[in-house]
Amino acid sequence: MPYDFTRRVFLTSFLDVLLLTSFACNNGAKPTATITAADTADQVLIDMTHYVTNDGVVRARVRADTAYFYQNSQSVEMRGNIHITFYDTDGRETSTMSATEGTYHWATGDMEGRGGVTVVGAGDGRTLRSEVMRYKQATNQVSSDQPFDFVGPGRHITGQGFTSDPDFRNVTAVKPIGTGGHITLPNQ
Repeated sequence: MPYDFTRRVFLTSFLDVLLLTSFACNNGAKPTATITAADTADQVLIDMTHYVTNDGVVRARVRADTAYFYQNSQSVEMRGNIHITFYDTDGRETSTMSATEGTYHWATGDMEGRGGVTVVGAGDGRTLRSEVMRYKQATNQVSSDQPFDFVGPGRHITGQGFTSDPDFRNVTAVKPIGTGGHITLPNQ
């Protein structure tokens, strides 16, 4: 009898463990670890400064508190105090962008700022604010599909999106509301 009792207790315990394991797996038990950018990046740079050039002329200086480099996608995810200074074809500063995070694609030179993005034009203080802004190097244009606010000498424009040159001399707005200056309305 002691052998049969021990065997029965062992089998009951074993079946309880199987039942609990099966129940936990079927109810979507999730691992406690989380994959972060630092876990998958090929390189991590702290206090990064990078110069983007075209035919030997500096077109932008990119600075970030932390940068995560990904070789396969040829991109950099930047976090904390992002600052990008844009330069014209003669190497003169045209504007500076700041944001809380962003992405830089080194194969194309395209950039995106996210989170409280502010761009200030060199010289006269033209200022544009939005939650997201993108720079496309091939067309040398800055754009956003998010609401924006632009203030420049003698003009103030708000809208639902825009496309502009990096020094904000020619701004094309989506659903603009503004005063002063020259406003180009999109074809509808």
